[in-house]
Formats: sequence, structure tokens, C-alpha cells
Amino acid sequence: MIIEDTRINGVEVIHSRPFRDDRGFLNRIFCQEELAIIRSNIIIAQANHSMTALKGTVRGMHFQHPPHAEMKIVRCVKGSIFDVAVDLRKHSPTFLQWHGEILSSDNMKALVVPEGCAHGFQSLEDGIEMIYLHTKAYCKEAEETLRYDDPKVAIQWPLPVLHISVKDVSSPLITNN
Repeated sequence: MIIEDTRINGVEVIHSRPFRDDRGFLNRIFCQEELAIIRSNIIIAQANHSMTALKGTVRGMHFQHPPHAEMKIVRCVKGSIFDVAVDLRKHSPTFLQWHGEILSSDNMKALVVPEGCAHGFQSLEDGIEMIYLHTKAYCKEAEETLRYDDPKVAIQWPLPVLHISVKDVSSPLITNN
């Protein structure tokens, strides 16, 4: 695994080096030892597999408040997505800035989204599938959503947003920072 920093502290891109031969490939999606450069002793508390049916769908921007704040490691294992992290840490020099990365089954990249950042994505094709590794289990009472089209963040989605949940589209806009 090769770890690439982004301009947002803690948001990292993981580049995989799969082993390939005439049978196919083996790609390591998590290795605590190799990811110690990001954080020692990462504990994965929950793993999720999701499918998004339609191109242009946006899911997010989701995060959990402390003490349930979580780091996520996100991979697209079928198709391709535009994956986004937004820095919500008020004292960070990159507060309300975002980083987007195309993750796909072809490039086998992953995005690390640290605690204090919101996460969301847009499907770039029909039938995408993703694997999420979480350092904390989901807690409904700690969940919050940042509006995907908030002008204070101004995420530049690559496609028109065609599908979004009622919960995500109903999130309030940021009124002050």
C-alpha cells in the first residue's frame, strides 16, 4: 500500500498494489501494520458493503459526533464513484474545505476519512458497490448530515445530482462557522 497525503490533514488516499497473475488478482484492503503510518493500532469496529443502483446518485454528507466520531476507509469494489471528504474541524486550517477522489474497481484506491470530517459520494455509473471500514459502530443518535449542495462548502459534483435521499436533501444549510 502506498499512502498519499491530501491538503486536508488526515484525509489520505491509499493506493493498492494488487498481486496479479493469469488467475486474476489479490488486493489487500486492510493491513494494520501498513496503515500504521496513518494511525497505529487501527481497530475496525464495523464493516459495511453497500450498492447504489443509479448513476448520478449522491449519498452524504454523513458524520458522527463524539464520542462516536469515526474514521472510515472507503473503497469502491464495483464500478466507480466520486468520493468526498469535508473537513468539519473548526480549528483546522482547512475547515469547510473538501477533497474529492475517483475510486473505482479499476484503480483500487481507497479514501481515509478521519474523525471530524463528513463523507459522501456520487455514483459515476449504475450498480456501484462499496466497502466501508469504520473505527466506531454506527450510532443513530450521533449521526448528522451536512447538505451535499451547501454553498459554504461548494462541492463540485462531476455529474448532475439525479437521486438523493429525503434525509440528505432535507439537511439544513450551514448558517455560521
